[in-house]
Amino acid sequence: VSSSSASSFGYQDEAVCTLQIYPRFAIKPGQDCILRVPKEATATTVIKTAVATLGMDTSKPYILVEVQEYGGEEWVLQASDQPVQRVLLWPRKAQDKHPQSDGYFFALQEGSYDGSIQYDVMTSVRQEKVAQGLANRGFVTQQPQEYNDLCNLPELTEESILGTLRHRFHKQKIYTFASNILIVVNPFKFLPIYNPRYVKMYENHTLGKLEPHVFAIADAAFHTMLNKQVNQCIVISGESGSGKTQSTNFLIHCLTAFTQKGYTSGVERTILGAGPVLEAFGNAKTAYNNNSSRFGKFIQVNYLESGVVRGAVVEKYLLEKCRLVSRGKTERNYHVFYYLLIGASEEEKDEFKLLRPEEYHYLKEEIPISEDQAEMKHEFRRLHQAMEMVGFLPPTKKQIFSVLSAILYLGNVTYEPKVVGEGLKVGPDRVLSAISDLLKVKVELLVEALTTRKAMTANDTLILPYSLSEAITARDSMAKSLYSALFDWIVLRINHALLNKRDLEESVPCLSIGVLDIFGFEDFKTNSFEQFCINYANEQLQYYCNQRIFKLEQEEYMADGIIWHNIDYPDNIGCISLFSKKPTGLFYLLDEESNFPQATDSTLLEKFKQQHQDNPFFVQTPVREPAFVIRHFAGKVKYQIKDFREKNTDHMRPDIVALLRSSECSYLRQLIGANPVAVFRWGILRATIRTLAVFNEAGQSWAEKHPGNIYGSLIDFSFDRSEEGPLEAFEDIFATFENKNLTDFLFHWIHCEMGNLIDSHSLKFIMGLTQHNRATRSLLHLHTKKKPPSISAQFQASLSKLLETLRKAEPFFVRCIRSNGDKREMHFDDALVLQQLRYTGMLQTVRIRRSGYGAKFTFKEFTDQFRVLLPKEISTPQQDITNLLTKMGLPSSSFQIGRTKVFLKESERQILQEALHKEVMRSIIILQRWFRSCLMRKQYLREREGIITIQVLFVWLARGCLVINSATFPGPRRNPTIKISRATRVQEKWNASLDREITDSNELHHLDEFLGNQVCVVDVYSSLNPNIGYKDLMSGYQKRVASLAGLKKASEVPLVVNLFQSVLDGFIRGELKRLETEPCKVKERNRRKSKRDKCPDGPLGHLFSTYQVTIMQSCDQCSSYIWGMEKAFMCSSCKMVCHKKCLSKITVNCTGHCDRKKEGEQTLHFGVPICALVRTADSVPFVMEKMLVHVEMNGLYTEGIYRKSGSACRAKELHHILEKDPQAVSLDNYPIHTITGLVKLWLRELPDPLMTYSLYNDFLYAADLPEASEQLRAIYRKLDELPPSNFSTLERLIFHLVKVAKEEAHNRMSANALAILFAPCILRCPDSSDPLLSMKDINKTTLCVEILINEQTRCYNQKMEEIQQLENAEAMAINQLKLRRQNTFVLMLRIISKYLYCTVQNLFCLWFRNELAFRLPEFEQDSSDAENMDSESLVSSESLLEDHFVSLNSEGQY
Repeated sequence: VSSSSASSFGYQDEAVCTLQIYPRFAIKPGQDCILRVPKEATATTVIKTAVATLGMDTSKPYILVEVQEYGGEEWVLQASDQPVQRVLLWPRKAQDKHPQSDGYFFALQEGSYDGSIQYDVMTSVRQEKVAQGLANRGFVTQQPQEYNDLCNLPELTEESILGTLRHRFHKQKIYTFASNILIVVNPFKFLPIYNPRYVKMYENHTLGKLEPHVFAIADAAFHTMLNKQVNQCIVISGESGSGKTQSTNFLIHCLTAFTQKGYTSGVERTILGAGPVLEAFGNAKTAYNNNSSRFGKFIQVNYLESGVVRGAVVEKYLLEKCRLVSRGKTERNYHVFYYLLIGASEEEKDEFKLLRPEEYHYLKEEIPISEDQAEMKHEFRRLHQAMEMVGFLPPTKKQIFSVLSAILYLGNVTYEPKVVGEGLKVGPDRVLSAISDLLKVKVELLVEALTTRKAMTANDTLILPYSLSEAITARDSMAKSLYSALFDWIVLRINHALLNKRDLEESVPCLSIGVLDIFGFEDFKTNSFEQFCINYANEQLQYYCNQRIFKLEQEEYMADGIIWHNIDYPDNIGCISLFSKKPTGLFYLLDEESNFPQATDSTLLEKFKQQHQDNPFFVQTPVREPAFVIRHFAGKVKYQIKDFREKNTDHMRPDIVALLRSSECSYLRQLIGANPVAVFRWGILRATIRTLAVFNEAGQSWAEKHPGNIYGSLIDFSFDRSEEGPLEAFEDIFATFENKNLTDFLFHWIHCEMGNLIDSHSLKFIMGLTQHNRATRSLLHLHTKKKPPSISAQFQASLSKLLETLRKAEPFFVRCIRSNGDKREMHFDDALVLQQLRYTGMLQTVRIRRSGYGAKFTFKEFTDQFRVLLPKEISTPQQDITNLLTKMGLPSSSFQIGRTKVFLKESERQILQEALHKEVMRSIIILQRWFRSCLMRKQYLREREGIITIQVLFVWLARGCLVINSATFPGPRRNPTIKISRATRVQEKWNASLDREITDSNELHHLDEFLGNQVCVVDVYSSLNPNIGYKDLMSGYQKRVASLAGLKKASEVPLVVNLFQSVLDGFIRGELKRLETEPCKVKERNRRKSKRDKCPDGPLGHLFSTYQVTIMQSCDQCSSYIWGMEKAFMCSSCKMVCHKKCLSKITVNCTGHCDRKKEGEQTLHFGVPICALVRTADSVPFVMEKMLVHVEMNGLYTEGIYRKSGSACRAKELHHILEKDPQAVSLDNYPIHTITGLVKLWLRELPDPLMTYSLYNDFLYAADLPEASEQLRAIYRKLDELPPSNFSTLERLIFHLVKVAKEEAHNRMSANALAILFAPCILRCPDSSDPLLSMKDINKTTLCVEILINEQTRCYNQKMEEIQQLENAEAMAINQLKLRRQNTFVLMLRIISKYLYCTVQNLFCLWFRNELAFRLPEFEQDSSDAENMDSESLVSSESLLEDHFVSLNSEGQY
């Protein structure tokens, strides 16, 4: 896309853009059409313009096709699509000009008259199909079979390995396995295979089951750590430009995706943000790599034993400081300088005094950067976001950018001899002034530090002027020292953000996964001290790999006495000894020469040649050439001896340290401090003194204004406030309160922030972890003779610590291969790749992995893990294990039994694991059958015993009644006349009115208000379609009254029930009258929306939510790039990622859960996905709602309501009826335990459980979090990711369980008991999981459900308390209102009338009671009125009658 006003493709005019259209016609093949169209132009407009420009037949239909070579298919633009907007989603290089060679362009082709679209096939795919067709017909030779594991090659040679890698590379398959070693061939372009759906695809899969991928290595390391409880490390090795840094980013992205189970914690967020920050400050463009790491880093992520992230540590090694001041012509300085200069806003450029890149001496030697400006602006925004993720606040970022600007200005400092006297004149003045302002140092001190140096003598200090070369060296040394100190501080700040504060308070066993991204092997045209150290580190890393892959492996085989033929491998121990062997190693000779004042680089070279002239790894050079050659494992490298000594002792000079310590900027003073702990303590002390001074000044000011109110003498204290705050370096902590006054700041700080302050204890802890990294901050002190360790000594110490850490962990290896030396996309250089395969010993590696044994078990480990497959009694483990492996049909060459261990191939171990899984599942099924049979037998015996007892009692009672009747009434009896009172006729009317059902939520709400919240019968549940009958309410009320009355007052129950029924009848008649007179109003339910409601509605079953991209990814809909730190949308179920613009164009169904089925298509209600049972996303399946309502109305007071099981026959009968016609079934005809059993059965038979398989591990990790508040927050965040129908059903179920738990005193069902019963129903593990491991998760699943029940119970109780408080407040307000009315005459009349009314009412109640008591003997004992008019019930319900009449009276008053 280009502007119309620019001669070249630029950005001047944003209204009109240029498109290149390529027609697909036989008339003019290859001709393109350049159109200038507005941004809002649709595809229809572009097609018409292109057809007219090309002179095509306008009567034919045409379509515009968007072609993306990387996607593998093409997209036809709809009539309303805007092609310019599609171009904006392409890579930045393809946006300006989009020729066909770039793989991104628009094509114009003919359409069909019937509206159908003929999709063209990509050129590469079409060529592949044509070649395959020719091979099938015998015209060309058949292509070799593709192998994704080099160990499976039929013929193992260098040519076969190279051919396999080449064949896969051209198919854009850059990953290949060599057993458990991953080989990566750098394509020098982004491939769309790193989206979250790939993370999900490789999660919890055996290594080798799926296509090779870097995510497979991450998953294998993660689950190996959890299963074996052993630390893991992933070692990434390869040349510079082979893709190590990018592989590290992918690994960290995948590991954090695995561990973001409860929620994205601060640690994971900081890890994701630390990568871009470290890359910006530590990476640069080189001849071999556009993003080369100029330092080494080891990221160690710490986990709890359950897999939850605990913290992390970043260790850095040997930053290449010399790149700051000099580098090759085709190379660049560190990325951050270009990001700042090009991406900064105008305000930032003025604030930091920024110039154009070509105006800086430190940047002017590079290639032009105009072509990358748009990308650098984006990277600067990405850097801002990453720094915020790490924890840098705006004031801190300003301090960092000020230091960077000052470093660039130092390069512009120039020298010239003074006209008069000795010494140098430094300038220009504007540069010195800018440096002074940015660093906040005095210009005089700056000039002195740049032109003179101090020398100590026995009695005095001498000030000596620099020569020109010495002055330039001092200037560059200051710049390098500042940048190195800044980089160290950034790493320290990241480590503090990654620190888990609980590590300082308690000792918790932790595991770790370390990812090593160290500088690759380098051989430039000019190699210096940095390449010398870098290549030594690669020698050590190669030796470590050889030890792990070859030496230790073969030694273990020989020690255990199995049959094995040793495989020779290239050993580089001789080259390592050349570097580090005492006392003649090159490093030790370098340190010796660095300590001699008179030594030079020439004398150092002579000593090298003299000591190692006979060493085969040291190659002699001509006498006059200032260089030497070392034969490395990767080939010969020539090193220039120049500046070896100076770079080995490149410490911060004392004059520069003194200058920076004089700065008014406390942040700068902290940067150059040798001990951050001491700097922090001094900062706290200075802040305390400054606070006292401010208080003193405020007190004096107050005393002057109030001279007569002085209660004591003020502190006579003053303080110089010319400097800035001493804690400015810790601005991230205090910046929150920068706009508040001092009093508010101190108050909030004391009460809220003291716990979050960075303290000396945490600093000490971090310093202990990365002490070797801080050694480079050693200073040259004037008053001490002890010199700090040299750079080479520090580097060896840090490398030794790294290797020690790697030896304590189980390694996974990733071998990165550079595909070509020109950074060309998808170009495979056979010679270069073969060279790398040879010096890494890939042939030998594949051979030992192929013939070796990847799985090793001791006899005890084997018997413990595969005990189910072995005989019950193991007498001789070797023989029993051999018999098992032979019985399973494993070939004898695939395993060996040693003296103490069992050696297996990896494929055979997987076969064993699958057999174990099948046997365990078979055993579980047998146990379930046996347990169910025991339960059914027990239930049968219990019911049989009960039936026999009832039969015996019935026979006995029948005989007894017969005898009594015969003795009492010897003659014939006459049926007495049954008297039916008026109460009986009223009862019939009541029963008729009770047939009405509540169908409106408003009616249910009115009923609750009518009862005045005094009778706990109606539990209002917000449902769109309530279906509750008044008979159910009466039944529930009767059971509640009976449970409260007990056996002693059981006779009083009927009268109380009848009284309530009369009240309810009055309400029903009033409600019917209201419905007749008032129009029906339908109100929408006002419900709090969760986070997922804020996201756009997901089409075709998707559930999208916002997703921040941390690494470059591709849109799954349009295959365009999604850049790092941008916002996208991700489906929480199938992990599909796309732009916001692409949401409406999705045509692929969500694979995570089913689509809703059409109404009437499916009549079943059990074993059907929830989304197919509901009409709206926020409704509950009908069968589930019906059963829960029935249980709440009839079974809340039943003991063991969910613990006891009902009759299997009745359950089957009800199950069949509910499946057939759930509307017509009456649950009153079935026992309550039968219904509760079907509730659990309905949940268990769901294809995808209520809390979904995809989130199963997420809920487990949430339960493992150490703090209860973190557990609760993590669980609720994952609930927001459930599909809407699952969420609504789960919400209804938890509400039901809360109601059951509230009646624990009667049903004996606590929250824990309910969680134990329902956790296996709603939170099941996937069927593919190991049953033995899933048994260990029962406690975690139970805890998750129990947390939900307890939290909802707490919310329920809190809401009830709030209602009670409102009622109390209302009563208090009424009482106060009554008291204010007492002085009025009208109020007195009301009081008198009320008193008279109550007196009459009481007399009426007394008369009514006496009348009933007098007429009670007239009623027959066996009549219906005998139960309804019990005198004792009337006496006990007198208060209820009085309350009822009083309430009616109060209604009449208002």
